[in-house]
Amino acid sequence: MLKLANQSLGASLYVPANHKDLASIADGDKLPGARSLIFCLEDAIAERELSWSLFNLSVVLANMRADATVERFVRVRNPDVLARVLAMPGVEKLAGFVLPKITRHNFESYFRLVRDTDHVLMPTLETAEVFSDGEMQQLRAVFEAPGVRHRILALRIGGNDLLALLGLRRPRGMTIYRTPLGPVIARLVTTFRPYGFALTAPVFEYLDLPELLDQEVLEDLAHGMVGKTAIHPTQVDPIERHYQVRPQDLAVARAILDETSPAVFRMDDAMCEVATHRAWAERLVEQSHRFGSRSMEGEPS
Repeated sequence: MLKLANQSLGASLYVPANHKDLASIADGDKLPGARSLIFCLEDAIAERELSWSLFNLSVVLANMRADATVERFVRVRNPDVLARVLAMPGVEKLAGFVLPKITRHNFESYFRLVRDTDHVLMPTLETAEVFSDGEMQQLRAVFEAPGVRHRILALRIGGNDLLALLGLRRPRGMTIYRTPLGPVIARLVTTFRPYGFALTAPVFEYLDLPELLDQEVLEDLAHGMVGKTAIHPTQVDPIERHYQVRPQDLAVARAILDETSPAVFRMDDAMCEVATHRAWAERLVEQSHRFGSRSMEGEPS
């Protein structure tokens, strides 16, 4: 099973499957800072380009290294495309699949195809059902079914598709959390995270607003997101920098996990309560192992 399971994903870079340099990108040669790549066969590919994109991907899968440090996923278009990818030589080199527009009604049509494989799944929440608490609770029950739960690596939030359903586009100058999706994302967190499902944050589509991207990633982390989709290589390092842990926070986390610590104590001018802060502390220590630490100013330490 995938070694990323139960870990923060950080920045996952989307790459159209028809990209001319897909082969070198797939081995991580051109993107040394990327931890995970998602080859897209859905929204990034026009219908007229699908056949070529599938051929391009098939060549890449057959020839890409199996021992690359970067994890590779494919975002499929529909169950038929998933079946075609699963039949390609080299598909075992993929960590898993991103499933688009998942609801309780269509998940099984995807899952039956991968049931007997070792691939993990990242279903994307991006349909009108996302706005219904009842639908999301029923979808959670589908994900909790025996044989399914351990295959779900994370749930991806499709911000642009959800805004499109509202006839909106994210305005410049504000994070996704200041749009109507802010409360929606918060509800997804409270619906899925208490039951052990990790979530990843929507894309930030403006490449010329790095300070606003920084602010949004901070809000992602405040909502417990384990990763964020990057749409361009220049976004990878800025996103991952925020997943580095401040030494001060790491010291507090380790103190909370220290068996000799009192049940409640003061540290870094904050109340630390072992019983309620343990899950946060465990996640932070794990995050530091994966992403390292940074100084107060945000530079790598």
